[in-house]
Amino acid sequence: MPDDPSLRRFAYRTAGLRASEIRALFSVASRPEVVSLAGGMPDTGALDMDAVSDTLAQVVAHDGAGALQYSGGQGYEPLREQLVEIMHTDGVAAHPDDLVVTTGAQQGLDLLAKLFCDPGDVVIAEGPSYVGALGAFGSYQAEVVHVPMDAEGLDPGALENTLQRLRAQEQVVKLLYTVPNHQNPAGVSLSAQRRQRLAEVAERWDLLVVEDNPYGLLDFKGEARTALRTLIPERVVYVGTLSKIFSPGIRVGWVAASGSIRDKLVQLKEAADLCQSNLTQHVAHRWFSVQPWQDQVAHFREHYRKRCRALTDALSDEMGSVCEWSEPTGGLFVWARLPEGVDTGEMLATAVNHRVAYVPGRAFYADGSGQRELRLNFSYCDEDRLRTGVQRLAEVVHAEIELVQAFGESRADRRPDDS
Repeated sequence: MPDDPSLRRFAYRTAGLRASEIRALFSVASRPEVVSLAGGMPDTGALDMDAVSDTLAQVVAHDGAGALQYSGGQGYEPLREQLVEIMHTDGVAAHPDDLVVTTGAQQGLDLLAKLFCDPGDVVIAEGPSYVGALGAFGSYQAEVVHVPMDAEGLDPGALENTLQRLRAQEQVVKLLYTVPNHQNPAGVSLSAQRRQRLAEVAERWDLLVVEDNPYGLLDFKGEARTALRTLIPERVVYVGTLSKIFSPGIRVGWVAASGSIRDKLVQLKEAADLCQSNLTQHVAHRWFSVQPWQDQVAHFREHYRKRCRALTDALSDEMGSVCEWSEPTGGLFVWARLPEGVDTGEMLATAVNHRVAYVPGRAFYADGSGQRELRLNFSYCDEDRLRTGVQRLAEVVHAEIELVQAFGESRADRRPDDS
């Protein structure tokens, strides 16, 4: 097959682009016979669709001409005012002038990576970390260095040790990226004590922190946890989204940052797409201004709490002796760990053949680790389907463990003639 001549024309930075393992699963996981525990999709079916329809009609009736026009690069000001109120509900202080509205939080991460990262710069992130952030930083040729986490979230002591090592190696650390609330993929939250310690480390090491908070309002106990931006506001760039508390299809996220960072983000935003969709901004503004949105969020929270319990109960029943996981504090995910020797990436094809899908752990590490880990989503499937999915997955896992015990090695290490 001849070489593609286009490859010679690509920019060097495209070498950092990688296909998303989650996106690659969509075509398979969307088949009706497959129980997908793979995606990170909220259950939009839990929305009041009559209220959504009414909101759309009101926007067209009252704001139609303006909503269908261009908007400014920073975003629709009444929406920014409303987003500040949403942040306040989650215990985070900001001013509308600090906000830049983006096409979902993902664009916010891309703009931040573009703003801060030169090739070879280091971004520190939890291990495991959100795959979309890894993709954003990798696309600008930053090196992601992971810091371990446990049931209390990121380890501040390990963070400080990592900073010491990187400084000794004369590497440039641009920022820490963290999801402190109901982390994707781990499902756990940074403890109050560790938040304070992390703030102290950031002060001591002059560290910029990107705080990504998609799931803060989906706390299963309805608690608001102290934001890092509240503790060290001058060091934290905050990223938010309406995808989990309203709709991912609306594609509204935002970044809250100080003046100079905000100004550069507006310039980058305008260079990327001129402006955010004015129509979706008007829809979001009207929804959060008129509808009882906090009742809807409370409904989501309880809805997902029940589904999480269904998934973890099924894990206990079907794989309790061979699988470990941390109880999620909220959000959409369970992070599971299987015995040594099991490679969840290699096992995935067998799982799909058994009509169940998940995301292998390696997708959430920049360094290729996480071979025996996997992420399970509980927000999209109903409780009966979640149990069915775990039963199918358990059959695959138990069979895989038997093979590992029989051969004493992982599937990836077996010779082709082994069976």
